[in-house]
Amino acid sequence: MPSSKWRSLAVVCAVASAAASVLIATPAHADGTLRGHAEERGKFIGAAIATSPLANETAYRNIASTEFNQITAENAMKWESTEPNDNQYTFTGADQIVNFATQNNQQVHGHTLVWHSQTPGWVQGLSATNMRAAMNEHIATVVGRYANNATVVSWDVVNEAFNEDGTFRQSFWFNTLGQSYIADAFRAARAADPNARLCINDYNVEGINAKSTAMFNLVQSLRAQNVPVDCVGFQGHLAIQFGFPNDIQQNMQRFANLGVQVRVTELDVRMQTPRTAAKDTTQAQYYTNVINACNAVTACAGVTIWGFTDKYSWVPDTFSGEGFALIYDNNYAIKPAYTAVHNALDGGGGGDTTPPSTPGTPTASNVTSSGATLSWGASTDTGGSGLAGYNVYREQGATDPLLGSPTTNSFTLTGLTANTQYQVYVRARDGAGNLSGNSQLVTFTTTGGGGTDTTPPSTPGTPTASNVTASGATLTWTASTDTGGSGLAGYNVYREQGATDPQLGSPTTNSITLTGLTANTQYQVYVRARDGAGNLSGNSALVTFTTTGGGTGGACTATGTVQTQWQTGYVIQPARVTAGSSAINGWTVTFTLPAGHTITGSWNTVLTVSGQTVTARNVGFNGNLAAGAFGEFGFQVSRPNGNTALPSGYTCTSP
Repeated sequence: MPSSKWRSLAVVCAVASAAASVLIATPAHADGTLRGHAEERGKFIGAAIATSPLANETAYRNIASTEFNQITAENAMKWESTEPNDNQYTFTGADQIVNFATQNNQQVHGHTLVWHSQTPGWVQGLSATNMRAAMNEHIATVVGRYANNATVVSWDVVNEAFNEDGTFRQSFWFNTLGQSYIADAFRAARAADPNARLCINDYNVEGINAKSTAMFNLVQSLRAQNVPVDCVGFQGHLAIQFGFPNDIQQNMQRFANLGVQVRVTELDVRMQTPRTAAKDTTQAQYYTNVINACNAVTACAGVTIWGFTDKYSWVPDTFSGEGFALIYDNNYAIKPAYTAVHNALDGGGGGDTTPPSTPGTPTASNVTSSGATLSWGASTDTGGSGLAGYNVYREQGATDPLLGSPTTNSFTLTGLTANTQYQVYVRARDGAGNLSGNSQLVTFTTTGGGGTDTTPPSTPGTPTASNVTASGATLTWTASTDTGGSGLAGYNVYREQGATDPQLGSPTTNSITLTGLTANTQYQVYVRARDGAGNLSGNSALVTFTTTGGGTGGACTATGTVQTQWQTGYVIQPARVTAGSSAINGWTVTFTLPAGHTITGSWNTVLTVSGQTVTARNVGFNGNLAAGAFGEFGFQVSRPNGNTALPSGYTCTSP
């Protein structure tokens, strides 16, 4: 994660000197501000803001206030800045950012609550119980401070949870608390501010790859468990020497299809030194491509640039021999990248209404059962805004779905249906958003038997359960085979519950790690295989296992504390369970809701409701309490407007 505090004066001077030696024409300032054009589109254009230049440089303040309608604190809201020592909070920098945004009619995105970096050492060495308590308290305090401030509208709740291969990062959070820390953090943030938009954020997830797919699967799983993940952030730290992720729009759209908002949270485009006009042109195109992708996806709220001036970029200190990543240079002069962002937001680059020429007829090659490579004669653009790329469509009658938006005149299609005819055409697009005419159709048929395959895969082997905990388990089974021609696509995993069996997951391999299970609960699970044509196998035999947790022990007591309340609801956080004179290995708390009050969410507990009586049971991590120790949970309640009654009659038992 970028951090301006890493920068040394010597490096800044060196970068400034290098920039001064490059004689590059700076374009005239375009009419209208970035924020004005973004607002016309219903989007935001944001910048990460550092507190020192905000306080000390007029040019920095003027640009920050006039060009952007959203800002993110570069460092001032991170854990090390807000709570450097246990329960010793300081909000000087964070308040500076929020007050500046309020004065300039901007929204603030809070960054970041739970991250493996820039978190104080005192947090990293805590036990599991204490770490979870510290996390919940930190989130409640930091998010709660701004919960009633209309300027602070969203938060990066969990940041950079994955490795590049899609496995979970072995951070101190994961190693101490397991995967459940992610869901717990989101629930704590929702309790602290019921109205804020809550995001998960990571880098190298702009395109479709192992890492972004792992995040996609996690978001899908969390939302299925009613964990309040509202949005997904793609950081967007790009470099012109590594190529542009041409499937960024497709990737945004697949997340949007889950029902979440998407956004680019930390955009910069670095280059290897020295800076040249040619590199500036490539950089400008990258910025254009990102803005265009966001413009094309309704659920994309906007784009935040990680800073705006090369004078305060994190890049030179982190990537040796690289820099010049932002849209203003060291002297606050606009670069071609600024004009690119302006024109993409403006949709016109000064009034370009001339569409590009029509692309050549596509040709199809490397056709398989699930994909094909298309290429076509390139278009040209004479309107002035420049050729931005192409849109690839499938001909399907009244509504032709968009298959992709490459920036070059070739594209590899994936995820096609076997033994199916496709008719595809291409339209060119320019920097002003003008689209060319349709190219001629290319017709091809994928291989395989998917189109007529009615033969289901073989039934999977009986699953086996391992690594069973209070909240999860790993299942494996003997793989199925498919003879129908469309190929084995994966498996559906179900819990046996009678008339309606909920689906727990859809892995593509013959194993799955279940999360979010209830402690001390028996599960019966079976698996069905699926093929490329959608056929499902028979049910495997059931595997039966019981999650850990619960147990016997001494007496306990329970209390509930109101964290926040409003006219139509409130949050109880913490609801605290304290062990008596001896240790307990599980607890059950009961309490009574006032008439008309209903539970709308809970965390760190399993709740059941009968009328106005609520029963709360521990989950795995907070059930085992030493004598005199405590565990916590929380819940949110909706109530009739103006009814100020609160839950009562808290009792605790330990089985």
